[in-house]
Amino acid sequence: MTQTNGPKRHLPVFQALLITLGMVITTDILKTAPTVALNVGPEHFYWVWVLGGLASMAGALCFAEMATAFPHPGGDYHFLRTAYGERMGFLFAWSRFSVMHTGWIALSAFMFADYFNAVVPLGHYGSGLFAGAIIAALVLLNLTGKHVGFMTQTVLVGLLALGFLSIASAGVWLAWQGIEPALPSDPVVPEHTGAAGFSAAMIFVFLAFGGWSDAATLSAEVRDGRRGIFIAMLGALTVLMAIYLALNWAFVQGLGFEGLAASNAPAVELLNRAFGAPGVLLILLMVGIAAIATINSTLLVGARTTYAAARDVPQLRRFGEWDERDGVPRKALLAEGAVALLLVLFGSFTQSGFNTMVEYLTPVYWLFLSLSSLALIILRRRFPEIPRPVRVPFYPVLPLLFFGLCVYMLYSSVTVVGLGAFLGIGVLVVGALLLAGLSHLVSTPRQALQKTSDQKDTAAG
Repeated sequence: MTQTNGPKRHLPVFQALLITLGMVITTDILKTAPTVALNVGPEHFYWVWVLGGLASMAGALCFAEMATAFPHPGGDYHFLRTAYGERMGFLFAWSRFSVMHTGWIALSAFMFADYFNAVVPLGHYGSGLFAGAIIAALVLLNLTGKHVGFMTQTVLVGLLALGFLSIASAGVWLAWQGIEPALPSDPVVPEHTGAAGFSAAMIFVFLAFGGWSDAATLSAEVRDGRRGIFIAMLGALTVLMAIYLALNWAFVQGLGFEGLAASNAPAVELLNRAFGAPGVLLILLMVGIAAIATINSTLLVGARTTYAAARDVPQLRRFGEWDERDGVPRKALLAEGAVALLLVLFGSFTQSGFNTMVEYLTPVYWLFLSLSSLALIILRRRFPEIPRPVRVPFYPVLPLLFFGLCVYMLYSSVTVVGLGAFLGIGVLVVGALLLAGLSHLVSTPRQALQKTSDQKDTAAG
């Protein structure tokens, strides 16, 4: 029987850390590293990755404070809704549902299908069918219960981390053998220079670090409510930054800086130089594991945001039900999967590259991340009586610095990338038009928080 009591604190802190790591660690680094190298010189290459990691940690500190003070399966949806009101919360939930989460699921599935198609020809529409099958299988897997979905994610992340370490070992092997990197046949021409080059590089650096904010959706399920989500977010980003620095060192060591900047598939070239054909097969296996891990973690997070938002909109209440027996938001999960499959169907008849999807996702991501960073200050001033087990150091300087970074990245994403940025903004406009028809969403932020508190009291009773 389906009930609406909501999630329980069942998730160990270490498993939450691994799941958070799975939200941020993807094969993006295998595509973004050359672009970053193409836009900054070798003297700044490692520093932009360090800057991206530290800036992400600053943002994670802000989210950790809000997540421990306002634990909720909606994560930053709940923070935005409580700080700015229900209309802003709905618009954010719409953007995740229509742009960020379902689009990322479809993109990851297509990436795996395309790599698989290179080994086993699937036919003209085979990639779309294969991508759709992956999404459907993972939706069904998560419907079996919370323990299966979370345990699957833990295993996948462990395998993916081992795969990345194997790439780093290729750089160590080449250095030990004294094999010098081969220079590219054609000179490398930077895409951008100066401030524009830095902005373009940081867009792709933050893309590789992106996803840490999604961990806030686990705040109502981590066992250690006082510090569990803090350890999960900061711990995952620390591990990720170490892995990324090791990978980039291996790329430069094995391919040379100019070789990395000129490469379309640096990991394939590196492992092929170090280990031959077995290394190439390892990359194909890694891409598959990474795609499945990304889709699985996005389904876990996206369904919880949709569930949380649907509880607050009477017309969508059917998607705001929590299956108490299996511990999953069943209908929200099905809705996420259905929209992702529609995007796969659409993608099967169009041609869209990786960079186009970056353009599509990036402005929406930075818009709401900037609003979330300011939400911390608003929530401190509006609700000073609420206990905060984790507090941001150097308040309010740190959140204001992170807000400034978010605004800068939002500006860069619109001016440096391309037309795809305006497509994502257009989808937001569609959400605003839908919002205009929901006249009941007029609660003040304090009323919104009180409504959430009443729902918890009802569930507890």
